[in-house]
Amino acid sequence: MKMKHVTISTAKLQESVNFYEAFCGLTVQRKIEQPGHNIVFLANGEGETCIELIEAPDAAFKGTGISIGFEVGDVPAYHKAMEEKGFNPTPIFSPNPHVKFFFVEDPNGVEIQFI
Repeated sequence: MKMKHVTISTAKLQESVNFYEAFCGLTVQRKIEQPGHNIVFLANGEGETCIELIEAPDAAFKGTGISIGFEVGDVPAYHKAMEEKGFNPTPIFSPNPHVKFFFVEDPNGVEIQFI
């Protein structure tokens, strides 16, 4: 079994697309545009990481307790870049010498972990 995608209902569709393209390395793979029903699928080049964004202002994500993790090459450098872009990243956590990570919130309030 393979996970196909993570779905996020959003009131901020274009802002969310911009975030996942600019900071998570995903690109738009497919769009479904119908009156009142816009959906965008973004994925990495291999199609292994896929986010489905559904424009749904009345049902936009408002919860907590969910995070999506993305691997980056240099955690401290990425942390600094996120600060410079105006995000408010958490401190860098390193629960053991082999892993470092931090979190930011996407435009919908979903925690995004950069590992």
